Amino acid sequence: MTATDIAKPQIITGKAKLAGVLGWPVAHSRSPVLHNYWLRRYEVDGAYVPLPVEPDAFVAAVLGLQAAGFRGANVTIPHKEAAFKIADVLDHSAQRAGAVNTLVFEDDGKIHGYSTDGAGFVASMESAGFNLPEQAQVLLLGAGGAARSVAAALQDCGLRVAVTNRTQGRAEELAKALPGLDVVPWNMWEDRLGAYSLLVNTTSLGMEGGPDAAFRPSLAHAAKELVVADIVYVPRVTPLLAEAQSAGLRTLGGLGMLLHQARLGFQKWYGVNPEVDAATEAFVQESF
Repeated sequence: MTATDIAKPQIITGKAKLAGVLGWPVAHSRSPVLHNYWLRRYEVDGAYVPLPVEPDAFVAAVLGLQAAGFRGANVTIPHKEAAFKIADVLDHSAQRAGAVNTLVFEDDGKIHGYSTDGAGFVASMESAGFNLPEQAQVLLLGAGGAARSVAAALQDCGLRVAVTNRTQGRAEELAKALPGLDVVPWNMWEDRLGAYSLLVNTTSLGMEGGPDAAFRPSLAHAAKELVVADIVYVPRVTPLLAEAQSAGLRTLGGLGMLLHQARLGFQKWYGVNPEVDAATEAFVQESF
């Protein structure tokens, strides 16, 4: 996409196809930047908007968007499990993940739910050249909707996955949902890092405006080949990634996952299968 293409006015008529992203908070989201970039690039009559919605208002908001003619919405923290419950039809990806990050409002009035986080994360790893051998060990921080989606996708790739969470019960519930998943106590995971090839933060810890923006655990016991990934992408370099880089470890930020997980929703809502390429990444990077 050239500078001239980017400067083109967005096409929005009375027939515009509408979608957005539901979250609390949602100001950090770069999804509007990404989707509106694709809308201009492919000359689609449509718009994509941020939708800050408190948890108690989630159901009313989704039904309101559907009634207003929206095509669907992305769902981010903390609504992914609520989105799973509101969907009338769950794709296999959502059933496996136990959470939904993409809602599609079909013409028959039914709400279809998908989970693209896991596939998006795997695609971002492959794009960055991180190809772990089968049976490599992975540790996930967090036990929410994103954690389950990422864990399921990594298990499907033949990796051995463990999870740790501040609330032990949540981690144990996730392990029951995904057979083969190990649980590591939160107060012990830093000491056990030497056993893992990949560490993934799937929580909002370290996110700008999140509950603990300064989250920066010790990586002193990490193996030198450890890859440290964070699905948070605001800031681009989270405190966890900064700590990993200072320790000489390889890192993977959350922007790639954002780009790759977004493709299915865009295709469903707007009828175009967008390309994730260097131009797309560069444009979104400029929004930080």
